[in-house]
Amino acid sequence: MKVTRKIIKIDEELCDGCGNCILACAEGAIQIVEGKAKVIADKYCDGLGACLGDCPQGALEVIEREADEFDEEAVEELLKQQKADKNAAPAGCGCPSTALKTFPTAGADHACNCANEAKAQPSGGPSALGHWPVKIRLVPAGAPFLKGSDLLIAADCVPVAVPSFHEQFLTGKTVMTGCPKFDDADGYVEKLAQVFAESGIKSITSVVMEVPCCSGMPIIIKKALERAGVNLPYTEVVVSAQGKIIS
Repeated sequence: MKVTRKIIKIDEELCDGCGNCILACAEGAIQIVEGKAKVIADKYCDGLGACLGDCPQGALEVIEREADEFDEEAVEELLKQQKADKNAAPAGCGCPSTALKTFPTAGADHACNCANEAKAQPSGGPSALGHWPVKIRLVPAGAPFLKGSDLLIAADCVPVAVPSFHEQFLTGKTVMTGCPKFDDADGYVEKLAQVFAESGIKSITSVVMEVPCCSGMPIIIKKALERAGVNLPYTEVVVSAQGKIIS
């Protein structure tokens, strides 16, 4: 039944698809579709506007228009389905890419001084990666290589942009990578909260690109820390498209 009521309107010209609003929508009414945030159906949106403050571009507003009535039962079903989709872990498919592996990494004698300073841009050298898989969606929260580690959480594009990614950021760390724009932000929060609560992580370093959609990753990490109820040393690094550290 159509009624005149308050509902969220998203300006697609302003929306950059960062996905921050998805995390703020308790009803699961917003999804990223073809790179833009969209209300998937009027009946899922309560029109209260809890998502407004999380949009860095100001693309969301509450308006009054004719829309389907808010349906709490439909929202419950939607949230159950979304949770079921998250729990349908790809690791259960037997794909070789999900098999846990650890392997030797370059020793301390191979690590250059730029590991913590971001000065030189060395070419080549031994790999600092000590485990597999690396994607946030594929790494089990209880993976043994996470235990007591210094955790590096990098946006997918960072290793491509930064020539010396291994020396600058990865040496001595366990890494998880992901894309806050195209992947499931709520799933990231849930996974990382489990990791932070159960794996005895010693510190977290977040490395993201300067593009707006990457701004969602630090928000995800902070929400996961809050959900896990832990306070860990946290460093945030932003790099340019040419691999230079901006902040």
